[in-house]
Amino acid sequence: MPPAKSRPARRSSRSSAPLGDLERAVMEVLWSRGDQESCTVREVHAELATHRDIAYTTVMTVLDRLAKKDVVRQERDGRAYRYRAAASRGSMTAELMRETLTDFGRDSRQSALVAFVEEASADDIAALKQALADLARTDGADS
Repeated sequence: MPPAKSRPARRSSRSSAPLGDLERAVMEVLWSRGDQESCTVREVHAELATHRDIAYTTVMTVLDRLAKKDVVRQERDGRAYRYRAAASRGSMTAELMRETLTDFGRDSRQSALVAFVEEASADDIAALKQALADLARTDGADS
């Protein structure tokens, strides 16, 4: 079988709009497969159909729209397409957070960050502290 060909992206940047419930469910299936494994519409549909009543064509439409938004990568594989997430769940969440914070002025941005941290769990705070320590070490090594 010839190697799969990637379909060129139709837009240069990912949509920053939050995902709808069905889009999020489709992404959960793709993220559960890992970074390197792609899925056909049939595979995504089979997994979603175990939890909800959903038509094959609905899954196909959602995947096509996610590809147009550059949220998933669409690759031709014979007569079908295979799909994989364009970014990890964490990367996508971080990008949405960055875009949201960018919409605010400097003062509002800092207030939003403080409010976010005030609501964070102990585990979230520990992860933030670790990330900041790692960043400080990286910045120190670059100097």
